[in-house]
Amino acid sequence: MAIFLMDEHQHCVFMNEAAEELTGYRLQEAMGRPLHDVVHHQHPDGRPYPIEDCPIDRAFPERGRMRGEEVFVHKDGHFYPVAFTASPIAGDDGQPVGTIIEVRDLTEDKAREAALRESEGRFRNMADHAPVMMWVTDPTGCCTYLNRQWYEFTGQTAAEAEGYGWLEATHPEDRELAERAFTHANSGRTSFRIEYRLRHASGAYRWAIDAASPRFGDDGEFLGYVGSVIDIDERREAEEKLALNEEQLRLALEVAEIGQWDVDHASGRMFWPPRVKAMFGISPDVPVTLDDFLDGVHPEDRERTRAAYEAASDPDLRALYDVEYRTVGKEDGIIRWVAAKGRGLFNAQGTCFRVIGTAIDVTERKASEIRLRELNERLEFEVTERTAERNRVWEMSGDLLAILGFDGRPKVINPAWEITLGRDMDTLLNLSFREQIHPDDHKAGEDALRRLLRGEAVERFEHRLAHADGSWRWISWTFVPEGDVFYAVGRDVTPEKEAAEELENAQEALRQSQKMEAMGQLTGGVAHDFNNLLTPIVGSLDLLQRKGLGGEREQRLIEGALQSADRARTLVQRLLAFARRQPLQPAAVDVVKLVDGMADLLASTTGPQVRVVVEVADDLPPAKADPNQLEMALLNLGVNARDAMPQGGTLRITATRESVRSPRGALKRGHDVRLSVADTGVGMDEPTLARAIEPFFSTKGIGKGTGLGLSMAHGLAAQLGGALTIHSREGVGTNVELWLPISTMVPDTEKASDARVFTSDARGLALLVDDEEVVRASTADMLVEFGYEVQEADSGEAALALIAQGIRPDLLVTDHLMPGMNGVELASTLRERFPELPVLVYPGMQRSRGSLPACRALQSRSEAPNWRSASQHLWRTERCIPKRHSGRALIENL
Repeated sequence: MAIFLMDEHQHCVFMNEAAEELTGYRLQEAMGRPLHDVVHHQHPDGRPYPIEDCPIDRAFPERGRMRGEEVFVHKDGHFYPVAFTASPIAGDDGQPVGTIIEVRDLTEDKAREAALRESEGRFRNMADHAPVMMWVTDPTGCCTYLNRQWYEFTGQTAAEAEGYGWLEATHPEDRELAERAFTHANSGRTSFRIEYRLRHASGAYRWAIDAASPRFGDDGEFLGYVGSVIDIDERREAEEKLALNEEQLRLALEVAEIGQWDVDHASGRMFWPPRVKAMFGISPDVPVTLDDFLDGVHPEDRERTRAAYEAASDPDLRALYDVEYRTVGKEDGIIRWVAAKGRGLFNAQGTCFRVIGTAIDVTERKASEIRLRELNERLEFEVTERTAERNRVWEMSGDLLAILGFDGRPKVINPAWEITLGRDMDTLLNLSFREQIHPDDHKAGEDALRRLLRGEAVERFEHRLAHADGSWRWISWTFVPEGDVFYAVGRDVTPEKEAAEELENAQEALRQSQKMEAMGQLTGGVAHDFNNLLTPIVGSLDLLQRKGLGGEREQRLIEGALQSADRARTLVQRLLAFARRQPLQPAAVDVVKLVDGMADLLASTTGPQVRVVVEVADDLPPAKADPNQLEMALLNLGVNARDAMPQGGTLRITATRESVRSPRGALKRGHDVRLSVADTGVGMDEPTLARAIEPFFSTKGIGKGTGLGLSMAHGLAAQLGGALTIHSREGVGTNVELWLPISTMVPDTEKASDARVFTSDARGLALLVDDEEVVRASTADMLVEFGYEVQEADSGEAALALIAQGIRPDLLVTDHLMPGMNGVELASTLRERFPELPVLVYPGMQRSRGSLPACRALQSRSEAPNWRSASQHLWRTERCIPKRHSGRALIENL
């Protein structure tokens, strides 16, 4: 034992020889130094060792006795473990004066412990990886170790298995036997081997063999047992199955009526049980010989059976006796089929002394085979017929049938491919599926192929295949994978696709028509209300201008207001034309003459940078149209064309006769005059073209267009029973076509005769009927100015009530469109009572400055008959009053 004596400052004052040998330091070297400096100034890895972490240095005298283990550093630098005891030393006064430290080298103890741990580790590693369950007990019989296989097999935890916990995993019926066998062996310290059932982690019990041997120490001390447990449940099950199989074999032979036979080849005696005798029609108690056997075989099978028996008993051949033959019953004469097998037994000299085997009555089986053969022949015939039918279906089917590899190349195709795709069979077989599919369908085809590779069937897969003429055919496929190929059935659905596309186009056209109809209704309503507001404004401004109120500046302002109102009137006219509510005067129009007359005006309107080309057929029939509105539409289309050619270009106007055989969009079946206005301008893209005829839609920018030019032209054509079509491409130009029905009337080439302008003052009572108060008020002012006395009524019914009260009008001025009785009905009623009554009917949607000169013309009644005829013509035809016509022009138009 190494001893160190420290003073009250923990400095070394003494160390014995054992301490010197232990540390490598002499006493003189350690005197006056802390023990920490001498023996443990660093960790084994070289890190500094703080004093406060050293258990020895912490054992100051005032702390009492301390024990522990420490690592010392020898003077030569090696480390070694030690066990120490540090005890304080008290002086006479009881105060600590130093510490005595006892140290023992633990190097050998630690080496033994490491070796033991290593040995235990090897054992545990070996045991945990052993293919059997292993266990270790202490001398009392308690389990101290169970390997991993035990826990995996039983599902127990370490807490459940320790001690005698292994008994808890034993079957309740085997627990007492197993415990008694273990206790008996443990008391005698002898080996043992027992079989019992252990509970598996699954909950089932399995048979196991538990074998163990006692273990002893070097001094003969009994240390406990080391044992192993082997799962033998499968072996037990196999043994039970073997016993069961043997019993089943015995029963099978009995139940299957298999007979055994044994022939003493040397003497010819035979052992035949009753079952074999019955196969030959022999009673059970009748003895038989080998000759009886051969005589009982059917004559046709006898020689073949004899040859098989001789081959089995021949020492050189030793063949297997395996033959089927017929027997003829010796006592009952019944023919039976027997299947026999056997082998010869030979002695050391090679002589056959016995032939043994089995025999089975297979009469029923043979009958079944005959029936089966007949059925097979019939099935083969039916298969042949069905194969021929399948081949006919293959050849005649209109569907595309094929067998293809997963590389996409067809292996076999039917003739429908040639008919559907217009290519010969060799060409189609040399093209892969990908080479025939439309490029846009490649990805979908690859997705379908991946599904087939996963073993999935693909149904209703559609893509396009190339036709020989360059077109594409839509095919609907069903693919079914089978091994390294897949079967394909395809149907040409191109007609269905085209029909669906036509239906979709028709539905889109219907939606567009409904949209335009709704917009037309809205536009017409707005125009009607706007016109009602505009009429009193125009009338009032006209009165102010005629009276010459104000100075030159005021007259200029009134003229500017009238010009703006005139522009508003033009806007209303276009809105009404788009809404198809513009009152028209359809007539037979000579389109050639109209276009020629408009050419100079269009040329001056479009400017010098635009070349105007007119191409019209000489034999063009008259068209049904309103010439004034048609001229306005043609002028609007020319202005649009000019605006589309800012750098100049060509404006081409053509007129041809066309026949529409089948309806196309807005075009109806019939004979038309096609008036085309084409330019070489910027053109329109698809979105712009789709909205071109919408009202107020314009590409010219704010303040540069109303967006109603094309809308008016569309409404005009539709109202006349024709159509408007537009063709345009960006950078190429636009072609607008007006399709007008051919008129059955002859164009009127006579000019209207001039009528005189009456300037004499009008006298009398004017009955004014209008449901709009503001319109009625302005019109009344005009009539008063012309010298009439005015009686107002807000409806036809109110006017008739005034007549009933006794008034007699000299002039009737009435709105056409009114709630209840309209203007024409009112005029007809009054003309029945007053045949000479002058009448002026103005349509409510077209009131404008024309009303004023019309009223001026009515100032004179000296030519009443002329006015009667004029007014009669007016209300009968419900003709609109043009906006800027004078009274003379009014009469000309009437």
